[in-house]
Amino acid sequence: MRKLVYHVAITADGRIAREDHSFDFFVMEGDHAADYLTSLAGYGAVVMGRRTYDVGLKVGVTDPYPMLETYVFSRSLKESPNPRVKIIAEDAVGAIRKLKAQEGKPMYLAGGGDFAAMLLAEGLVDEVLFKLNPVLLGGGIPVVSRLAAPVNLDLVSTKVYRNGVVLLQYEVRPSGKAAGSA
Repeated sequence: MRKLVYHVAITADGRIAREDHSFDFFVMEGDHAADYLTSLAGYGAVVMGRRTYDVGLKVGVTDPYPMLETYVFSRSLKESPNPRVKIIAEDAVGAIRKLKAQEGKPMYLAGGGDFAAMLLAEGLVDEVLFKLNPVLLGGGIPVVSRLAAPVNLDLVSTKVYRNGVVLLQYEVRPSGKAAGSA
């Protein structure tokens, strides 16, 4: 069974982008950027919602992760602008369950506070990797939109970079389990 990992850059106040979906305020250079590129080799597929995919489309990028199987979940995008990118229009939760049931490397959940919240609420996200950037935005798109119930995380590791970025790795605790219980 494959893991689903929400791997996302966030501000110190929990934002993944401005309201207009721009993210030019993130620290783009340094060892954390090289580590991120290296970490992509650990994934077999990437899943994202249409709004995340649109960020690349606006600048002509139709296949943002050519080294990964790419799935875009959208009810409005009728056909893929790239033959490698698969559009899934119906039952995102069921589709993610089927993808997770396959053998293979973990899947990368790229961006999307609404999409991530839905998958977290369904218990489909196994791990969360936050690239915490040393900036306060004061508004914008939250790392997750509204959740009906808290999602508890267990800290697995941290890595502090010289430029102030901190990588926080968490496992998602199955609902009903207390911290530290087996």
